[in-house]
Amino acid sequence: MFDKLGAKGIVGVLALVAGIAVIAVQSIIIAAGIGLVVVGFVLTAWGLVSGLLANFGMGGMMGGGFE
Repeated sequence: MFDKLGAKGIVGVLALVAGIAVIAVQSIIIAAGIGLVVVGFVLTAWGLVSGLLANFGMGGMMGGGFE
């Protein structure tokens, strides 16, 4: 999975995790909420991209779908 992200993607994921960890030091409940928002955003974007690719006949390109 990490080979598909590239260097910038890995740095982005590390920054995201570090940011949530800094927030968790102050409040674990707020950090959990932010984590859920991030996961929801990723799943929504994944669904939109999967649907767009399916409209162009490339539905199997995202892989690992929940359908």
